[in-house]
Amino acid sequence: MTGEVAGILSICVPREAGAMLSTCHARRSSLIPLNQSGAKEAISMTIPLVRRSVLAAAAALVAAALASASASADGGATKGTLFFNGGTIRTVVVPAELPNGGIDPFYKVTNGTTGQLGITAVAPGTADYHGGAWAVNLVTFKGGVTPFLLTSAAAVLTAQQRGDVTVVRRPDLDFRCPVQP
Repeated sequence: MTGEVAGILSICVPREAGAMLSTCHARRSSLIPLNQSGAKEAISMTIPLVRRSVLAAAAALVAAALASASASADGGATKGTLFFNGGTIRTVVVPAELPNGGIDPFYKVTNGTTGQLGITAVAPGTADYHGGAWAVNLVTFKGGVTPFLLTSAAAVLTAQQRGDVTVVRRPDLDFRCPVQP
């Protein structure tokens, strides 16, 4: 008995390091004429791939649920650290969008080096701190520039003046959260 099996391996399966899920090779997902024993062999090869895909998806869902549960335990707040004047300060990030309402300069590096944190220009105790009404600026290292650690607003502005980074104000991303010195 001869037949055609369409897309027997068109299920997403891991294909390269770092990729969560990827599609199968095109030659395996096209119509393939098979006899009965060939079809059974193709199906039996698919079962372990399906199991791995289902397990990977389940693991991702569990990880997301755990992250959500830990954030929910303290009212949706997460704790973090920011750079301020070459040192660090702690944050309690309570999700509070503040579109177009930021006053305090905040720099988010989009393609920084390992260990890069967000950068604030002000903090409690500085005269121009407004309680963490953050005016978001995206900082991006230019092509050909090896990213380096930026630990203060002054370092961001110096890198911008040297042409190492671009700084783009994004008022749609403004938010409010407290910081602790």
